Amino acid sequence: MKALIGLLLLVFGHDVSSVIHSLQFFYTGTSGLSTFPEFVIVQMVDEVQIEYYDSNTQRIITKQDWADQDYREDPDSLERANERRKGNQQVAKVNMGTLKKRFNQTGGAHIVQTMYGCEWDDEDGTTEGYEQHGYDGEDFLSLDLTTLTWVAPVHQAFTTKLRFDHDRAYNQYKKNYYTKECVDDLKKLLAYGKSTLQRTERPQVSLLQRSPSSPVVCHATGFYPDRVVVFWRRDGQELHEQVDPGEVLPNHDGTFQVSVELYLTAVPQEDWGRYECVVQLKGIEDISTPLDPAHIRTNGGDNHILAFILTGVAVVAAFAVVVGVFLYQKRNDSEKCHKPVDSDTSSENSEGQKLAPEYQPLSTGQS
Repeated sequence: MKALIGLLLLVFGHDVSSVIHSLQFFYTGTSGLSTFPEFVIVQMVDEVQIEYYDSNTQRIITKQDWADQDYREDPDSLERANERRKGNQQVAKVNMGTLKKRFNQTGGAHIVQTMYGCEWDDEDGTTEGYEQHGYDGEDFLSLDLTTLTWVAPVHQAFTTKLRFDHDRAYNQYKKNYYTKECVDDLKKLLAYGKSTLQRTERPQVSLLQRSPSSPVVCHATGFYPDRVVVFWRRDGQELHEQVDPGEVLPNHDGTFQVSVELYLTAVPQEDWGRYECVVQLKGIEDISTPLDPAHIRTNGGDNHILAFILTGVAVVAAFAVVVGVFLYQKRNDSEKCHKPVDSDTSSENSEGQKLAPEYQPLSTGQS
């Protein structure tokens, strides 16, 4: 998805007017990790964490003041949501045992993950939904909403794919959730958190350089939302060579930062004035910073700035562990959900012996 957006920007130019909003859920089950909960759920809106649950506390913790408005209006809904998460916790434990058997594993540390959600473009109204399952950092199973079939990239997932494909009612339910209910929940949460999620905070832009032979870094920080465009220009023309764009990273205060490096090894310093860094963010005028050697902060006197950047990287690494983000590029009470298996999750062979439980879907949705 990000690669596609980058390609379109190269072809058609930068456009920060359209905003794609997202509602995401991350389910992480673990085995053999004594310092990490056996089960964690993180819910996010526009990449802002709004809910957290784990198997140690077995309670939903809201991370934003506006995120619990539904719970305040209907106190019983919080308890129902908690019970659903406890149910998912048990399902994840069963799935962990199932996958360890399928992959012929006994001990060691293992992680089973589910990531699902939806996106909504507030300009043209288009939506997109997805559901992906992973095991030990590798793809295991994913839903193709176009064909309403499941994709099994490894042979250990093939029996589950066939079983899920066969339950057409369940797959139709999934389509309805991802194309309608999830989007409705997203719009509702966007309305609750409008003052926070739809605010604009102007970035601070600095030029950094570790040593005279190092690339010059255009560092923008403190901006919100995260949909920013940062690029270098020479003589008014955007550079696609000599540059190394970085990822947008979160700051500890809910804002974001990004760095774009410019390599000037073969450029004499008298030509540096032809270069400038441009930052574009919806709702503010473009910020243009000329490449002036006098304004470059170096490693000697600005270690605190470089340390701040590294802190952002550390935040990302820690957050990735908490939410169980998949290593690859990329709902609703259980009573209402059509399940593709019977309540007895195990099966029998021809001799009546119990086989390993089947891989189970987790219930999806906000409440």
